[in-house]
Amino acid sequence: MTRYGPRHAPRTPIADSFKVNIGIHMVGVPIILWTTFILFTNSGTLIPLPQSMTVPHLELNAGTLFCLCYCGLYILLEPVAGTAFAALLLAGTAYGHHLVDVHGMTANFWAASAFVGSWVAQFAGHGMFEGRAPALLDNIFQAFFLAPLFVWLEILFALGYRPELKNRVDKMVQQDIAKYRESKAQKANGKANGTAVNGHTKQS
Repeated sequence: MTRYGPRHAPRTPIADSFKVNIGIHMVGVPIILWTTFILFTNSGTLIPLPQSMTVPHLELNAGTLFCLCYCGLYILLEPVAGTAFAALLLAGTAYGHHLVDVHGMTANFWAASAFVGSWVAQFAGHGMFEGRAPALLDNIFQAFFLAPLFVWLEILFALGYRPELKNRVDKMVQQDIAKYRESKAQKANGKANGTAVNGHTKQS
């Protein structure tokens, strides 16, 4: 959480830019996750189970197995919020599988389009409003696994969930943001000093 949060702090204090950027992530990240589960359901059943143990539209295909991995991770990280999120993820995966069963390639086309469009929006948001590379380029685990949980907790925090946790996370995020900005400033100063030294050497 604290490693993902600083990635989405705007490079300027403009409130509108911040709101747009947060909106991109709040909408785009869940779409990316859901469409991934939908597309993975096309693998077909990978682990057959007796009919009595099979949940409708949650056969153990790649989409369901992938979803279960996410559910387990989130429950371990944050039991209450993670359990609620796991229920939503499983319901979304089941509905996605239902859409593929009913609509076939049409469902796959729209899922793939939404997946690509959401990724484009993520990269655009990073470049335009954050001025930095996406978290994907720093930490794949963070980008693919923690981003959805971050979005979910932000929604819950807005509804009053665990204010003490929100305060701790906000404080740690601000500390990481300060470290990031300090690191950027040091790099910029280093480049400026290097340019000045090179210029002085050439003049000599």
